[in-house]
Amino acid sequence: MVLADADMHILEATWHAKINDKFGGDMDTIHMCAKYIEHCLQSLGVDTGRVRFEKAEDLMDDLDYWGTVINVAKNITLARVKRAMSIMGRKVDDAESDYSKTLYPCIQVADILYSGFKLCLGGTDQRRAHILARELAPKFGLEWKPVAIHTPLLIGLQGLSRMEVEKGDEDVLMEAKMSKSKPQTAIFIHDPPEEIREKIGAAFCPPKQVEFNPIIEINRLLLLSRSGSSLRVERKEKFGGPVDFTSFDELKSAYASGDLHPLDLKQATAEALINLLENVRRYFEKNSEAHNLLETLKRAIVTR
Repeated sequence: MVLADADMHILEATWHAKINDKFGGDMDTIHMCAKYIEHCLQSLGVDTGRVRFEKAEDLMDDLDYWGTVINVAKNITLARVKRAMSIMGRKVDDAESDYSKTLYPCIQVADILYSGFKLCLGGTDQRRAHILARELAPKFGLEWKPVAIHTPLLIGLQGLSRMEVEKGDEDVLMEAKMSKSKPQTAIFIHDPPEEIREKIGAAFCPPKQVEFNPIIEINRLLLLSRSGSSLRVERKEKFGGPVDFTSFDELKSAYASGDLHPLDLKQATAEALINLLENVRRYFEKNSEAHNLLETLKRAIVTR
């Protein structure tokens, strides 16, 4: 979006994070995490000088913002609010013990309508908030409905069983996404090579199963998603020798047929990820602020 000259704003959702109990609700740590995310984007090559970072406090200091929150709440039902709580990775029942959880959908919709954003970029888990914003936009005098662009979510390395897939429960599917709260099921962009190899090696990757397979999804969404990309799989000659997959469909077909063994795919995927994230690791090693923030947040996670 930045390369396309969009006027991009990134909301550092500090108070949203407190409602969602991130880092135990400790605001100092949450603010450190917001700064860390800025470094993450920069390490990935985003020109952060062309992005406007805004903290939730910047919006919430304005009384008109809270007027928008109240008007959002006036135009939706409690049942609708509870259904939208999946945007924060929460179940409906979570509101029974912590009423603040019901504020989350209202303030997220208010963020969009108050700021007058014409485009909302987020993961597929944010679609319910974006749908609410589109539905309510005319009631707030906006001449447009915000366009929602949703990026897919990576499955956690623990994967999904066929029973879970067939059940199709949204709470189950949401919990299966890659999450920093489950570090052994997630690849962090600055993970050292040995950790990436260990995590990928232990990942769910049943033979011939391509649906809801996290290793297959990493290749579909990351490694083989770019024009001209390829994945080299090293194999012994008796198993067919090395092979270069130049498209995801080619890889998918080989794996589904059994021609590609899970272990060979895992090893190739781990090495490709290590190579893809090399610049990120180097950034966090050389940038002292980014490195210190990362180490502080690691300690905070361990103590929570």
